[in-house]
Amino acid sequence: MHPRDVLLGAQSGAGLLPVCDHYSGVEARMVKSLQLQAEMMQEFGACVFDVTLDCEDGAPVGGEVDQAEMVAALAQSACAGSLTKRRVGVRLHAVDHPAFGSDVQIVVGKSAAALSFVMLPKVESVQNIDTALGAIDHATPSGLAPLPLHVLIESPLAAHRAFEIAAHPRVESISFGVMDFVSSHGGAIPSSAMGVRAGDDHATLDQFHHPLVLRAKMDIASACHAFGKVPSHCVVPEFRDTAKLERVARVAASALGYTRMWSIHPDQIRPILRAFTPAQQEIETAANILDLAEKQDWAPISVQGTLHDRASYRYFWQVIERAHGTGCALPDTVKNYF
Repeated sequence: MHPRDVLLGAQSGAGLLPVCDHYSGVEARMVKSLQLQAEMMQEFGACVFDVTLDCEDGAPVGGEVDQAEMVAALAQSACAGSLTKRRVGVRLHAVDHPAFGSDVQIVVGKSAAALSFVMLPKVESVQNIDTALGAIDHATPSGLAPLPLHVLIESPLAAHRAFEIAAHPRVESISFGVMDFVSSHGGAIPSSAMGVRAGDDHATLDQFHHPLVLRAKMDIASACHAFGKVPSHCVVPEFRDTAKLERVARVAASALGYTRMWSIHPDQIRPILRAFTPAQQEIETAANILDLAEKQDWAPISVQGTLHDRASYRYFWQVIERAHGTGCALPDTVKNYF
């Protein structure tokens, strides 16, 4: 039997999306991002990062309709004739923005079949979600499955409501918008909390050390795991420093419980993949334990003096799923599961 069928709860939401969500809003960069996604699908044998086409920050003031038309066309073109499912999402304007309605009509109405999800920014409440979904579902052509919703929490009130938002059945993932979150405090949080301090700096209150920012990150991650949703870590604005990015991505993954992270530059994609990929020794250990467990029909076993049962089997299966999702070569004993 397949581990997903045996291990109750093994297929948690926190392990089912690519670990990197790459954002672009300028046409040339969107095209290049989609090309890179196709190239890396060939390289890894899996879609290892999402491309989110941006109608919000990418649109010039007054050019929102043109931006939406371009995004719809790019999404359709990227997925046309593809034998392997591409993962393309779109970020709309906030539900109370004048362009939200046209975003939905154009992008969802024309390209819903090509979209893997819709990102809704500046969510403050469950009511925002329900209002947005009313418009999105109305615009989705009949016969298509409802689109999953990703939401962006960017204010202290939204962070306070993280558990309510995560509980919504249509929410698949929650992201944290660190820059807007800091700005929403009216100067009470220093601008340093938007960025990441140097490795030898032990004093600056950056986004990993300012108490209010760190609390919001932890609340979002905890809310997501409570309801089987995917917590997506915020951007690192110093996009040229890939070593710093990989270092903090590992902290987000190992210490804060995030299973996904935003990229805002192509150079950030591979460091994020490396940071969220299980270590090779962990993969081998997981594969060995699952192989022994299957041979014992998933009854408890002892491995080198340590007891394992279905609780630990679920953990090790999730290691294997994450390894597969990041394009790792899997041991023979588990690769046939995919």
